[in-house]
Amino acid sequence: MTSAIEIGATGEPYEYVVERGKVREFATATKARGTEYFTDSDAVAPPSFLMTAVFWSGPGSYPLKPGALVGALGLHGEQEFIFHGEPPRIGDRLTAQQKVEDSYVKQGRRGGEMLFVVVNTEFRDETGRLVAESRQTVIQTSQAAGEPS
Repeated sequence: MTSAIEIGATGEPYEYVVERGKVREFATATKARGTEYFTDSDAVAPPSFLMTAVFWSGPGSYPLKPGALVGALGLHGEQEFIFHGEPPRIGDRLTAQQKVEDSYVKQGRRGGEMLFVVVNTEFRDETGRLVAESRQTVIQTSQAAGEPS
C-alpha cells in the first residue's frame, strides 16, 4: 500500500467557539451527569467536546489531500485529548489547526496492509497559548470488511 500522505502537512486554521447551547446538547447526547453543563454560563466543557470542532472546519482545514484516504476503507482507530491546563470553558474562542504527525503501514492479521495516519489538532486561545490538543489515528485497510483476502 503506497501513500501520498505528507508528514507535517498542515490544514488552514479555523475559529472554534465553545457555545453554551452546543455544550448543553453535547452533554445531553452523551448522558453527562454534571449539572453545570446545563446551568452554568461559563462551565468547563466536557473533555471530549473538542470532537465537535470538526463541524466548524472548512474545506481547507483537513491536512490530507483529497483522495489520500478511501472513505469506505477507513476506520477511526484512536482518539486522545491532551489539555495544557483547564479544558476550554463556555464562551472561549479558540483557533484550531490540524497537522499530520505520522503515517505508517502495518500488515493486517487477516491479510492485507493497513495504513495508519495520525492527525493532531491544536487549539489555541486568543493570546496564541496552546490550550488543548486532539490526536486521532485514522486507519485505512487495503480491503473492505468481508472481502476475501
